[in-house]
Amino acid sequence: MQALITGASGFAGSWLCRACAAAGDDVIAVSRRGTVPEGCGRGVGVDLSDAAAVAEAVRSAEPDVVYHLAALTSVGRSWEQPARTLADNTVTAANLLGALRAAGSRARVVWVSSCEVYGEPAVLPVAEDAPLAPANPYAVSKAAAELLAQVYADADGLDIVRVRPFSHSGPGQLPIYLLSNLTRQAAAGRVRRATRLEVVTGNPDTRRDFTDVRDVVRAYRLLGEGAAADRDRVYNVSSGVSVSAAEQVQLLAELVAPIEVEHVVDPDRVRAHEVMDLRGDASRLTADTGWEPHIPLPQTMADTLAWWEHQLASAPA
Repeated sequence: MQALITGASGFAGSWLCRACAAAGDDVIAVSRRGTVPEGCGRGVGVDLSDAAAVAEAVRSAEPDVVYHLAALTSVGRSWEQPARTLADNTVTAANLLGALRAAGSRARVVWVSSCEVYGEPAVLPVAEDAPLAPANPYAVSKAAAELLAQVYADADGLDIVRVRPFSHSGPGQLPIYLLSNLTRQAAAGRVRRATRLEVVTGNPDTRRDFTDVRDVVRAYRLLGEGAAADRDRVYNVSSGVSVSAAEQVQLLAELVAPIEVEHVVDPDRVRAHEVMDLRGDASRLTADTGWEPHIPLPQTMADTLAWWEHQLASAPA
């Protein structure tokens, strides 16, 4: 299978490249840098804001499946740069959809959106038929891109399956995301052989539904194969269980014992307008593909902690 992956040099994108290559797919890994994990396909450097370049990449690849992961993904940074977030995430979406339309593509398109489009849900766990109520600039950009994809699917018959992943983490994630940030703080303490460690977070009571990135990309591939997924359907990718920032710090303390961990809340990291609890119902995905998460949160955290330890220990002094 010829698989074109946008955002291939990003966190989830690189894990998806590995999963596709391991399954025998011919991977065309699209990113600004054109880099790709070793042995995971052919890297192609494309600026997705350049419509002509995107059209040429799609035309030459002739993909059987397209995974669209490219986006600016940080909620926090979207508050700092709302115009850039909205522009990047909607323009790149429009360019990819236009390229697929111009090529007359019959590829299955796995369109990766975000659970953030739900905002503060009225019912938990939230199902796919809940209304869209984005509560931050990033969420607005993803909702707009997703709605645009639906328009193209309806107008041109593009085979688009929209996916709303909930929080996902694992080795290799940037520390601007909570679980990776926590494990990096702990890894730094281990590397310097600390006996006591302050772990800093924002609001300790916000709750999120975490799934390991390796389980998430497995879900993407199942939907990309297309045997069970209905065209133009929406799927949550989630565990159905949310954990608070405070609970994550407690889990981290268990992993790094006997180091003594003190949880410190930084008021500057507490956002005034934040969804307090977000967890998803993935029963539709399970029914249509058989997917279930396999990797528990403690394993995700332990693997990410080990990855950060290696990174910090091997960094030049």
